[in-house]
Amino acid sequence: MPATTEYQGSSFLGRISIRRNQVVSMDGHHEQELEDLDLFQRNIADRFSELLSARPPTDGGDGGGDSSSSAASADAPFLSVAWLRKLLDVFLCCEAEFKAFLIMGRERDPSVIAKPPLDRLLPELLDRAVKALDVCNAVMHGVDAVRHCQKLSEIAVAALEQQPIGEGQARRAKKALGSMLALLAAEDKDSSGHKSTERTWSFGRRGGSAVTNKDRSAAAQFRTLTWGVSKNWSASKQIQAMSANLVVPRGAEASGLALPVYIMGAITVFVMSALVAAIPCQERSGLAMHLQVPKQFGWAQPMTALAEKIGEEWKRKEKRGMAGLMEELQRMERLGQALAEFADPFQYPAEGERAEEAAARAAELAETCRRMEEGLVPLQMQIREVFHRIVRSRSEVLDVLDQAGKLSAPTL
Repeated sequence: MPATTEYQGSSFLGRISIRRNQVVSMDGHHEQELEDLDLFQRNIADRFSELLSARPPTDGGDGGGDSSSSAASADAPFLSVAWLRKLLDVFLCCEAEFKAFLIMGRERDPSVIAKPPLDRLLPELLDRAVKALDVCNAVMHGVDAVRHCQKLSEIAVAALEQQPIGEGQARRAKKALGSMLALLAAEDKDSSGHKSTERTWSFGRRGGSAVTNKDRSAAAQFRTLTWGVSKNWSASKQIQAMSANLVVPRGAEASGLALPVYIMGAITVFVMSALVAAIPCQERSGLAMHLQVPKQFGWAQPMTALAEKIGEEWKRKEKRGMAGLMEELQRMERLGQALAEFADPFQYPAEGERAEEAAARAAELAETCRRMEEGLVPLQMQIREVFHRIVRSRSEVLDVLDQAGKLSAPTL
């Protein structure tokens, strides 16, 4: 279900809308605020628990289910395109409820925005939003790179689907797969000096031809045309900076507006970290998925469990040398490597068993490309929606701060 319909129908937002038209005593305000805060946290816990219940990625076949019908499909494999779309839905829903909570709190007591701790927390929220916009921008270009790799994979599939496979088809597949693997290799950066890591992709890590200089040149040209952030920009450092001042409210602050500000900050850091881990992004070395969230919060358990699962996948990714954790991307990279081994060196006619194995892998790669074709464009649209939502919300928070500043200014 698209986020724009889901959050508009939220029972939490309905309650907030009704409360804005009610006249209640100060004690009643406090009780309502606590009730709303509890409902806000329960909604978050439910959404992240649903994300946590996603089945593990599969190593073969079509991965189960069709991601084209709905990104919020309950059986979307963990870290698949459909799962990532569902994650962005969760972010949009939580952000809408948070903003309603903040506006309602401001209307109950306009002066609270200009008082500690919100006078410090809201500017930090705005700074975190700017960093999240940079991440969205980088991830958008990462999806562009994945789509380009998908097109190269489709060229290879078209060549290998022809029967019988001749030397011309094998050369065409080899060239397309070489460009695809080189581009994925170029998407990761070396941990020192911010220079491109050019993995020695051999068409067969057990031997065979390495990716050619022409392949590397094509990959570099694509990156030049599409990359939209500074060459020295680091995704992992950006995530680290976003979480640096994220501190849990203590004492009386834990029952006021400071807590939802903290919760939204934690959600933003988690979602941006997950996107960076899943999608090829500039300079991700040292990316950490460890969220220091107190266990007493009901939403902390599913969010922490998700962060740990992604962290485990990230460690495996670094060992395997994969470009990203997106399930379809890992599958495409693995199948591309296997088919490249088949195409180089190619012996005509292809042996029966070897040819059958290549045909099966080509069919699996074709299915993976189909899923990416159906899911990547909607994913980009959702990332763009998240970007614009953050921009609008940041502008609205700036207006709130400006109004609070005028209220607190001494009258002459």
